[in-house]
Amino acid sequence: MTAEPETPGSAAAWRDPTRVSISRSFVLAGAAAVIGLLLAGAGLFSARGTSSLVIPPEDIALVNQQPIARSDFLAQLRTLYGVDPAQTTPAERRRVLDDMIREELLVQRGKELDVAAFDPDVRSAMVAAVEQSVAADAMSRAPRDAELHAYYDARRDRYAGEGTITVRDLVFDGVDAASLAAQAIRAGAGPETALARGRGHEGHKTQGEEFYFAARIHLGDALFDAARRLRANEVSAPITQPDGVHLLVVSQNTPPLARPFEAARDQVLNDLRTEQIAVLQAKSVQFLRKRANILIAGDVR
Repeated sequence: MTAEPETPGSAAAWRDPTRVSISRSFVLAGAAAVIGLLLAGAGLFSARGTSSLVIPPEDIALVNQQPIARSDFLAQLRTLYGVDPAQTTPAERRRVLDDMIREELLVQRGKELDVAAFDPDVRSAMVAAVEQSVAADAMSRAPRDAELHAYYDARRDRYAGEGTITVRDLVFDGVDAASLAAQAIRAGAGPETALARGRGHEGHKTQGEEFYFAARIHLGDALFDAARRLRANEVSAPITQPDGVHLLVVSQNTPPLARPFEAARDQVLNDLRTEQIAVLQAKSVQFLRKRANILIAGDVR
């Protein structure tokens, strides 16, 4: 018997992979297209920013696809009820979750309304939040002792105790009168006798024993710098100022004593971090300004 010729769609043609089958080609092409569409759809619906009906295990809820972290939920339960979350009731857990959902909804609505554009409190809170995020690196990094020692050594005056001084400021009309008064004081005369002899008057109102910072305020920088160099029972040379010639009479002077590093370590650490944060924040603002398009009115440039 002679075999019947195989048609393109016959079973024999399907079984023989070396033969071209139009039907088989269409079926395989269609299957590949369906698989591709399924994979594309899965990728589309699982991409970031797309809507999902599945809540990730690290979240407790999704509000308009914005997650509420499970860790934040548990922390809120501990804060409000002071017990382990497992010991709270379903009603308590639901109340906390409702509050967190309400907060998220209001935050999202605030973004839609652009509340930060006109509410100064919101703007201030946003600025503070960004500054804190920038400062996080400096706050979390623990400087080495060598770095702290170097910072302390370069700023020893900052970590000294506050000195005290008792000084009287005598003012005369001329250098000659002030010199006569100075000679009288060095010979043992009191300030009142020296004022009478030189026909002078009391100057800045220092008030007995004062801390260095207060004496500097009362005397001014120039006179205070001269007074701090004097020891007890010494009088300065005449110092010419716009309001007259001054004599400074010091009866007590206790200079500030530098605190050892061990005693000042906490303050040194705080000051170092403060400066590092300021540097980081300045660099952050500089970076933001470089990438921003800022236009300034001509009358305030």
